[in-house]
Amino acid sequence: MAANSEEDEYWESQHAKSNRPGDTAFKQQRLSAWKPVVTVRSTIPVFAVIGVVFLVIGGILHGSVTAVKQIQVEYTNCVSQEYTGRMCSDIRANLSLVTEPCTCWVNFTLPEQYSGTVYMYYKLTDFYQNHRRYIKSRSDLQLRGSLASDGDCTPLKTAPFNATGQVESIAIAPCGLIANSLFNDTLTLFSIGENATVNVTGRGIAWKSDHSTKFRNPSGNITEAFANYPSPPNWQRSADELDPSDPDNNGFQNEDFIVWMRTAALSTFRKLYRKIPAGLEKGDYRLIVTYDFPTHAFSGKKFLVLNTISWLGGRNTFLGIAYLVVGSISLAVSLAFVFLSVLNSGSWHVRQRDVL
Repeated sequence: MAANSEEDEYWESQHAKSNRPGDTAFKQQRLSAWKPVVTVRSTIPVFAVIGVVFLVIGGILHGSVTAVKQIQVEYTNCVSQEYTGRMCSDIRANLSLVTEPCTCWVNFTLPEQYSGTVYMYYKLTDFYQNHRRYIKSRSDLQLRGSLASDGDCTPLKTAPFNATGQVESIAIAPCGLIANSLFNDTLTLFSIGENATVNVTGRGIAWKSDHSTKFRNPSGNITEAFANYPSPPNWQRSADELDPSDPDNNGFQNEDFIVWMRTAALSTFRKLYRKIPAGLEKGDYRLIVTYDFPTHAFSGKKFLVLNTISWLGGRNTFLGIAYLVVGSISLAVSLAFVFLSVLNSGSWHVRQRDVL
């Protein structure tokens, strides 16, 4: 028994030695350390510097954003030129007239010159592109050129008839709710002072990554490729005829279509429609609308938005205001600490005098 006890003690001593950290400053945690003592006086310069820096950055950002020029024109209830005294929104709500053309216009004044490239947007309110069922209703494989793939396009996956009217269950191209609700108003800007239509371009309005990677037309002649595939129910023309003026801007690579397919996060949103490279002169303009996109079903409104940009982008004041608010709070805290420091210093001198 004594031998076993000595053997156990031996192995325990060996085990303890093997797990013991080396006798160094690092392993025994004897390194020199600096621990800052946070006092009211030591934090004053920190908050003051943060406040000044944030106020300067906020002023620069806010000044840049406020230099952006913007005007928006509502045309939801514009009066039809074909139906005297009736609004195009009412025409589109009437099922018996839903396929009839409706044109209207709205006059507006540009109060100042818009230099450089002007960006032309359409804006919708109360349209929930962020609904889960709506967002999922698309086929990314089909949008990359495989027309027969209907993916998760429910409830608009297939049609009982093909494009020629024959009975056949075949994929809609493009399928899904997003594609079916494509914004299809035609907006034309007319300069009353110059008596001429403003030149715009629809090229470059979509993200380059979307246009080159996510959206691809089927190989070969796209007219033949789309011939046997029915269009979405709300479309007035097939995918290969979206832009008659530009053959290269048709099919799934139509830039208006690509812009619409990138869904918005909020119910009120705007999407890029055209660019005006030459800018706009101060004066009177007329927005001419071929009214096809109905809004009565969701009680929304439609706007034209004309916008310039700065190095920071469009007109969004949030970032500049956020910096200004944080800077102001930091300066206020530093001033409060200065007051507390002076107050405590005075109290200390009073206590010392009382002791003496």
